[in-house]
This record gives sequence, structure tokens and C-alpha cells, in this order.
Amino acid sequence: MPLSGGMERVMKVLLVNGSPHPAGSTFTALNEMTKIFTENGIESETIHVGKMDIRGCIACGSCRKNGKCIFDDAVNNTAEIFKECDGIVVGSPVYYASANATLSAFLDRLFYSTPFDKTMKVGAAVVSARRGGLSATFDQLNKYFAISGMPIASSYYWNSIHGNNADEAVQDKEGLCVMRSLAANMIFLMKSISLGKEKYGLPERIPAEKTNFIR
Repeated sequence: MPLSGGMERVMKVLLVNGSPHPAGSTFTALNEMTKIFTENGIESETIHVGKMDIRGCIACGSCRKNGKCIFDDAVNNTAEIFKECDGIVVGSPVYYASANATLSAFLDRLFYSTPFDKTMKVGAAVVSARRGGLSATFDQLNKYFAISGMPIASSYYWNSIHGNNADEAVQDKEGLCVMRSLAANMIFLMKSISLGKEKYGLPERIPAEKTNFIR
């Protein structure tokens, strides 16, 4: 998008790989997207969290006072990158029809502890599995975006790939094609939103009314 002075801002996407296997089937899917981002001049950065020691949220409320999580680990480091990105892709293997525990803990804390406005950042979920549980995991990951005012990027099929390892995943030709289409759609969304913000600005924030369901 052209900016003042003839400069053009380079868009950036953050990719989070939740698999403990940094070069496995989840990486294969994310890497297929990265190729499309690069071809279209979109910067990308991939963070591998699957083997990190990430503890869950303890609901202490410190982030509301300090603007960051009380546990100073990869969550706080990633927050600064996330803040400057136009979009985020979260990839996970399927564990018992859900995202693996490390990634879930990471995302719980990343989305809850960050005070910056995520409205109109584009989100995309990518899941990999040997066989089943893909759609349930896909739904789980999309909820992080839906509660944050973030448009959710889609492809022409569910954003998933099959394979128990990278060698099997590359044989899923349709899954790889889905990833390329997802990346292209995500680029279009990010560019369209950027133009929309330039002309119309962000939607007016309506004051929230929060209630607890007790009497």
C-alpha cells in the first residue's frame, strides 16, 4: 500500500508452529504458505513453540496491570512481533481432536495478556493429522481470532493437511493446494483491509457491556 512520501509499507505475517516436530507435517503446511507470501512480497516469520516450556495461564490478572504476562517467556517475546504483523497463522497437529497442550497454553496467554487492539488483523488456522480430529482442532483455533475482532482467512476447503510426518504430508497434493489458496486469500484480505483502513479507518469501537451470569 503506498504511503506518504512514496514509501510502501511491507506487510508481515507471523506463523506459529505448535508442533514439537519443527520440520514435520505442520511445518510442511506452513512452509507451503510461506512460499506464496514470499512470491507476493509479504514478509513472514515462523516461531516454533512445540518444544518450549510454556505453562498455562493462572488467571492472576497481572497482565491487566503490566501490559504483559507475568511469565516472561516466549509469549511476551512473540507479543511484540504479533503487534506489528498484519496477520497471523497458527498451525497445530491434532492431539485428541484438539490442539496440543503447549500451543493451547501459548495462545491462551498470548491473546489474553496482550493489550493492543487486534481488530482487523487477519487470522488463519492450519491443522495436520494422520487421520482424524482435524475439524475440531480447526474450530478451536479459530475461536482465538473470532473473539478478537479478527477476520478469519479461509481456503476452498478446510485448512488441513494429512500425514503422520513430512514425507507423508508432501503426498497430500490437495492439502498443499489448500495451503497455497489460503495464503493467496490471506494476502488479498490483508491488502483489502489496509486500503479500507486508509479510506474509512477502523470500525467505531462500541463500549462493551459485560455481565456475569449470576443473580
